[in-house]
Amino acid sequence: MRYRTMGTRRVSALCLGTLPFGTVVDEATAFALLDRFTERGGTFVDTANCYCFWQPGSDGGDSERLLGRWLASRGNRDGVVLASKVGALPGGPGEWPANREGLSRPVVGAAVRRSLERLGTDRLDLLYGHVDDPATPLEETVAAFAEAVADGLAEQIGMSNQRVERFTRSRDLARRAGLPQYAALQQRHSYLTPAPDADFDYQVSLDGPADTAAVGPEVTVLAYGALLNGAYTDPAKPLPAEYDHAGSPRALAELRAVARETGATANQVVYAWMLGGSPAVLPLVGVSRLGQLDEALDAVDLDLTADQLARLDAARTTVAVHP
Repeated sequence: MRYRTMGTRRVSALCLGTLPFGTVVDEATAFALLDRFTERGGTFVDTANCYCFWQPGSDGGDSERLLGRWLASRGNRDGVVLASKVGALPGGPGEWPANREGLSRPVVGAAVRRSLERLGTDRLDLLYGHVDDPATPLEETVAAFAEAVADGLAEQIGMSNQRVERFTRSRDLARRAGLPQYAALQQRHSYLTPAPDADFDYQVSLDGPADTAAVGPEVTVLAYGALLNGAYTDPAKPLPAEYDHAGSPRALAELRAVARETGATANQVVYAWMLGGSPAVLPLVGVSRLGQLDEALDAVDLDLTADQLARLDAARTTVAVHP
């Protein structure tokens, strides 16, 4: 395993996402995955207070509760950098995502305390806002997250699914008020670029180097959805519509060429491309089987050459337009 600095913490270069743990992925399998991840040097684990509310019988707290049981059974809380998110859980009548709880000051304070109870811990190492909340003033959300830090509920704070201009404005508001600033930004991101007219609804796609440069080197950028649900390597899984455009074949061809040169899988090349970029982007790894996890962990040691990185970058910048 390799490690990076995220604000005040040293974290593993891969972050294990636990969205399906406790619902789609049963407890025994989830524990085995968490054990393998930490045995191989992984330290960074990601969850949320809404996983997976859309599954029958789930209230959204299943992943956090499972992680709490695993941490208690292994006695390794201090060895894990634990991240969770608030703001996306359904919070009232109507349909999701319009009825999500949001990021107002009272909601954030109450939600993080409930998360800590489910996780069986007294603090989060990283607390995210899960989805932007335009209905709440940025000043209020910034103050709410600062209060979580002041109360000892979170060591560091971050944001997910928030456009870069609002993210940077939030950091500026915090700086001018002398409050803690967001140390991490988590967005949808993959090797393939989405089409210009792609609609991800509440999700926000990372716009490559322009976005990472805008947020600044002091912010750790993380990517979810990196493997496009297996479409890079599984012929039975088509590209998501947002990524299936005229620019994709050239990028896919270069990705597969680099995979052949390195003897790696296309998935591993995607991870290595993210980690080898400047600045690096840390992938969130979503897995349900040990083989998938080992494939991801092995990618950490894959060093792409400068030429390979340049070729991959050039191929993905093909103008993305629908035919």
